[in-house]
Order: sequence, then C-alpha cells, then structure tokens
Amino acid sequence: MANSFATRLAAALLVACLATAARADDETPQPSPSPSAQAPSGQKGRAGRGESGSGANAAANASTAEQHRLPPDSTTKQSVALPGRTLNFSATAGSIRVFDDKGEPLADIAYTSYQLDGAEKANRPVTFLFNGGPGSASAWLQFGNVGPWRLPFDGDGAVSSASPELQPNADTWLDFTDLVFIDPVGTGYSRFVTTSEDARKRFFTVDGDANSVALVIRRWLEKYDRLTSPKYVTGESYGGIRGPKVVRNLQMQQGVGVRGLILISPVLDFRDYTGTSILQYIASLPTMTAVARQAKGPVTRDDLADVENYARGDFLLDLVKGQADTEATTRLADKVASLTGIDQAVSRRLAGRFDIGEFRREFDRKNGKVTGRYDASVEGFDPYPDSSYFHFNDPSGDPLMAPLTSAAVDLTTRRLNWRPDGSYHLLSESVNKAWEFGHGISPPESVTQLRQMLALDPKLKLLIGHGMFDLATPYFASKIILDQLPAFAGPSRTRLAVYPGGHMFYSRDGSRQAFRKEVEALIK
Repeated sequence: MANSFATRLAAALLVACLATAARADDETPQPSPSPSAQAPSGQKGRAGRGESGSGANAAANASTAEQHRLPPDSTTKQSVALPGRTLNFSATAGSIRVFDDKGEPLADIAYTSYQLDGAEKANRPVTFLFNGGPGSASAWLQFGNVGPWRLPFDGDGAVSSASPELQPNADTWLDFTDLVFIDPVGTGYSRFVTTSEDARKRFFTVDGDANSVALVIRRWLEKYDRLTSPKYVTGESYGGIRGPKVVRNLQMQQGVGVRGLILISPVLDFRDYTGTSILQYIASLPTMTAVARQAKGPVTRDDLADVENYARGDFLLDLVKGQADTEATTRLADKVASLTGIDQAVSRRLAGRFDIGEFRREFDRKNGKVTGRYDASVEGFDPYPDSSYFHFNDPSGDPLMAPLTSAAVDLTTRRLNWRPDGSYHLLSESVNKAWEFGHGISPPESVTQLRQMLALDPKLKLLIGHGMFDLATPYFASKIILDQLPAFAGPSRTRLAVYPGGHMFYSRDGSRQAFRKEVEALIK
C-alpha cells in the first residue's frame, strides 16, 4: 500500500480534517478552527453556532462549496449468497459534510455502509473501519478482508492486469456487525469544499485527522439512530496511530463509548523506527527470520520462539555494547546471518544491523530479486540489480493498485448507484507529501491513548492482528509495546494474533478466516 514507511505506511490509510470544538485528549491542544459535521441532506451552515456566516463572504463560500459537493447519498437493497446463508442488507454510499466552528463548510467525507436487514438497531453492533497511509482509502479492508464482496489479493489476483470483478466474500464480518468504511479528505471520493489553504493544511495533521474521523463516526451514529448500538473501531497500518486517538476522542469529546478496538498490521510508535533507535533491529529480526524459514517450508508463530527470545536477550545485549566491542559485533553479525540467510560477509560489513531496504535487496541478491516490504515472502525482479543504489518498488503491494481501484469505482458507481464527479484516489501521494507528522523530539505515537482508553473503560478490549512476513510494521514491535502495558491491560483485555502472511495477511484464506474468528469472539 505504500513505498516507504515514512511516506506511505500502511496501506493502509486515511487522511482527515480539523480539530473538534474542544481538545481531543488530555494533553494535546487542537488545531483551530474546529470542525463540525452534518449529513449532506441537512441544513447547510448550521454547525452548533448558528448560521454558516453572513454577508458576501458567507455567500461566496457557500457557492464554492456547492460546486464541489458530492452527490446525495444512495441507498440500495443488496443480497449476497454465501455458503450456508444469504445476507440481505442495505448498502449506502454517501458523505458527511464537515464544518468549522463558524459554520463554514470544509470537506465532504465519503463513507460506504452496510446494515443487515431485520436486525434490532439497539443491540446490533456497528464497526467503523479505515486504512492508513496517510493517504489511503479504505478499499483495502473493504474489498480484501471485511466487506460483503471481495477481490482476491493473491495468486492470479496479485497482478496489475487481474480482473477487478468482485466476488461474494464468505468471510465477511457482516454476519455479526454492521460495517462503515470511511475515506477522509483526499482519499476515495472525499474532497475539500473550502478554498482556504490554511484550513486545508490543518486536515493533514496527526491530531486533526483523528479528531475529524471521530466526529464523522458520531455524525453517522446520529444520522442512522445508532447511538445505542455496541460500537467498534478498526484501523490498519497508520490506523494504529489513528485508531487509539479516535477512540480516545470518542470517549472524551464526542460522548461515544466504544466496546473494542481492532488493529490490523498497526504502527503504534514511530520512535521505534527512527534515528539510531536499536529497537528497529529488535522488532524486525523475527520477521526477517520468518522470511528465511518460510522459504524452506510453512512457518507458524511457535516456530519463531527461539528468535524472539534471542532478540530480546543476547541480541539486545550485544546491540547495547555497540560496534566498539568487536567481539560482540562479530558474534551478533554471525548469528543474524545464520537466522536470516544473509551472506555472512555482508552481515559482518553491516554489523548485523539490517534496515528494511538492505534486507529486501540482500536476501536473494544472487538471483537479482528483491523481497516485498508488505510481504517479504513475495519476491520480484530488481530492475537495476547491478546498481549501487536501491531502485525498486514493492512487488507485494504495487500490483494491487490497478485492480483494487477499478473494483472500488465499479462497485460504487454501478452497483451502489453513487456517481461522484472527479477521480477516485486509492492512494494519494499529494496527501502523503502534505502530511504533518509533527515537529520536535516526539514523533507520533498512540501508546499514550491506548493506556488512557484502557484505563478509563475496564470493559474495552483490544485485538491486534499481524502477518509474520510484514517488514513495514513488524509484529514484534507490537509485542514489545503490549508487554509494557500495566496489569489492568493484561491478556484478558489485549490480544496479539500473528498469522502467515504480510501487511495484508488477510490475502491468505487461512489467515483471513482465523482472524475473523478472533474478531467475532471479541464482538460477540
């Protein structure tokens, strides 16, 4: 879903809007002006402080906003025949308009929802889902894993020329929860309606993003009379930063309680992957070893117990000693070479400290191939195998761009009968490049919000799913973080599940089905 960790993490993901009228959490002040939201069919300009504005400026802003407005929501009746059952449901493709605290329109945020027919709203769970990026639409989760229709992400389906025809998804979550997929500004069909550059910039911030998604969730609940329903939030990749912040905002600012947070291949703390942090080597070593072992046969999490113990034991100790200790460095480098299959001479030259790009190129360099970043068990040709520089993309993610985009557009416009003008953006480079991750010595992290939300509500549960071969967000990084949580957030409330596969481990039938069972158990 992305080409580099810092610029397109996770796939996953989503961009957003401004702050709410109050602060989103206990510590971080929100950007202003604050957004409010209203369903497209509601009154324009009434956002908690009266009319949308007065005089010529208000009229001009309203006129500009109408030029960019998304079409009215479209709700259709759908049915999907699956093994052992048929699901009948209402599908809605539409948008929610976001305003600032003066009532000025800012953006139309698109969503696609699926609500099962005949279910009692008060007791029927509803799950809100988004990907990450920043700059990714939610199509990866909708069509790869959770929705009522699915596009194969593996085998013949994992090439650019693959058919974009969607098939009924036997592993949909719709059996046990209604689904709402959210595409913030710049992703999918979502778009700005403001001409203010200052306002637009505030959408692409860590806190502004999370605040706006939380606001849209509340507005959707109000619009469809679902405030009393059990509520869950699911995020993928950069969604690991967004998800806990969204839940915390819902708890503290939106007046909405959440039963559970589900994170798929999340990043929880960017500090683990930046600068000289030795945690980056500890987090990735089990994944690199899993890639080497799977080349010889199937691998499970249990098969990695030895390398996990080594990573947080002798490996950590030798890393801390530093390269000034030549004995420790040689010992470390040789052990890493034996675990990963990398040539011993190369490992010694790099002191056993492989960054992601180096491993991807060195793993099968003798055959002129590189591994995927999202799924390092997938290999592709290095277009410049003799170059001293890295000139390759991701063979495990890039081929999915074309079929997934076509599938999303076809479903929305043809089957769901919602036809916005303009282009659909599966992954937006402009959003990603404009994203403000923050300044200073504190890169984005969501562990603070994880602790706060779990401490506030003793009934709230957390489920994290990872793929063993994911080098973008290695599973062991989440394991390290979960192990640091206080006793009140122990195994009875937090669970890490690791499966064969990569960033989109749900592309594999067995992994997708096993994780679905985990989610169903959490929600039921």
